[in-house]
Amino acid sequence: MNLPNAATTHPNLQRRIALAGSLGAFALLASGCSRRESLVDLGGDGVLAFQGEAMGTQYTVKLVSRGHSGQAQAAAQNAVAEALSEVERLMSHYDPQSELSRLNRQPLGQPMTVSESTLQVLAVAAQVHAASGGAFDVTLGRAVDAWGFGPSGKPRRVLPPAMVTRLQQAQRPGALLLNPRADSVTREQDVLANLSGVAKGYGVDRAAQALEALGMGDYMVEVGGEIRTRGVNGHQAPWQLAIERPDAQPQQALRIVPMSGLALATSGDYRNYFVDNGRRYSHELDPARAAPVTHALASVSVVATDCTLADAWSTALFVLGPELGPLTAARLGLAAHFLVRQPAGGLRESLSPAFAALGSSRA
Repeated sequence: MNLPNAATTHPNLQRRIALAGSLGAFALLASGCSRRESLVDLGGDGVLAFQGEAMGTQYTVKLVSRGHSGQAQAAAQNAVAEALSEVERLMSHYDPQSELSRLNRQPLGQPMTVSESTLQVLAVAAQVHAASGGAFDVTLGRAVDAWGFGPSGKPRRVLPPAMVTRLQQAQRPGALLLNPRADSVTREQDVLANLSGVAKGYGVDRAAQALEALGMGDYMVEVGGEIRTRGVNGHQAPWQLAIERPDAQPQQALRIVPMSGLALATSGDYRNYFVDNGRRYSHELDPARAAPVTHALASVSVVATDCTLADAWSTALFVLGPELGPLTAARLGLAAHFLVRQPAGGLRESLSPAFAALGSSRA
């Protein structure tokens, strides 16, 4: 995935980059839920699937089973469950004993040694934060919680303007200082990190890596809608992944994307939101406003080489909105699909050049 200097792009993105300098930016030093699994033989196409619960959501894994013994399949099931459990143990903001929760309690200015996994996720977050002009910011945990989308259980409600202003002012430059050489993170400002916009994608990648370590070459891993693929499906063709039509009941595919060796992640306003006086307030917050986005984007799907990047970029492009999001995707070479709500009803599709090159089709 190409990440050129975002400052050379659209003027509005230049303005966001300037804002990012004072809204929860990173600095980089150079020197819960129980699981329930089951194994199901789907037969005809030679694919085995197992499902479970982890990271506060459900997951599904499909393996092309030809040539794999029952013992190997059981090992794959255990490896995926362990990989997802480990990511949850490290990065859950609901578990007070997770590494992330301990980091959020770490005294200001005191480095905390963290796992390689947490450091990797924070580094990706910092990368996307910078390239998106601050549209992706994992230090918004306090604002996410105040709007009712966090672990405290606060009611979902429209916040008074004065409270939103205080939340904006609480974001500071260099809030988290990453030191890869020392495997440490330092809270330089009193912010709360929330990795919900990237940890699930990282969990998908770790599960995929666990399968590959066992010699599994043809698989699809899906965790709460974030997906990574490798090889072919049971019909010896690329995996066929669906982008969902927002608000459809029952769920309905809108576009089919053939994928092999790629990951897909989607962010939208139609699963986690509340409505007040006829207005929808999404769980996706704009860091520049410390408030839910207010534009007409319904969803953004991003295809990338790994799910961690796809997850973070789908959030960033969603925050950037229906105009700046597609411009940014095109300029950075991101494969992104946008669905925009129309004033008279219905949805308008927008495909970046890199996404159009994937050869997707309407369902």
